[in-house]
Amino acid sequence: MPFLTPDVYFPHITDIPGSFFKERGIRLMILDVDNTLTSHNNPTPFPGIPEWIEERKGEGLTPVILSNNTPERVAPFAELIGLPFVANAAKPLTFGITRALKRYGMRAEETCLIGDQLFTDILGGNLKPGVTSVLVTPWEKETHGFLAVKRKWEAPILRRYFGTGK
Repeated sequence: MPFLTPDVYFPHITDIPGSFFKERGIRLMILDVDNTLTSHNNPTPFPGIPEWIEERKGEGLTPVILSNNTPERVAPFAELIGLPFVANAAKPLTFGITRALKRYGMRAEETCLIGDQLFTDILGGNLKPGVTSVLVTPWEKETHGFLAVKRKWEAPILRRYFGTGK
């Protein structure tokens, strides 16, 4: 399942060092919100997120939030951490990714998409040729609703990717 396989995995977004981006020529970081930067519907970033983003900005990277959520959800969070955003992105479709690339004048090969879900973030990144897809572990476990169902669907794929240790 190559479209559901991330190019790279890190335990959490704050574990991604600046050297990762530099070595790959990445200049644009497209960031998922829910369970990547904060928990669902939480207006406050997880500990270390604002500092990590500021470090990446200082290294010359351009971070932008890309979320399937509404502007009403994403705008207050994005404003709090000082980032632009694209809402209603419709991931895994690539419309939102394309909008971000055009907005910042970047090529797909200079871009990574970082997120916690295989069926939205990783699939979306992999459907846009050239984009590096980066999977991070969700900060919190989803226990109800469609997100919990998607996590069950992801489990066998993640076991295949990580082996028995995940």
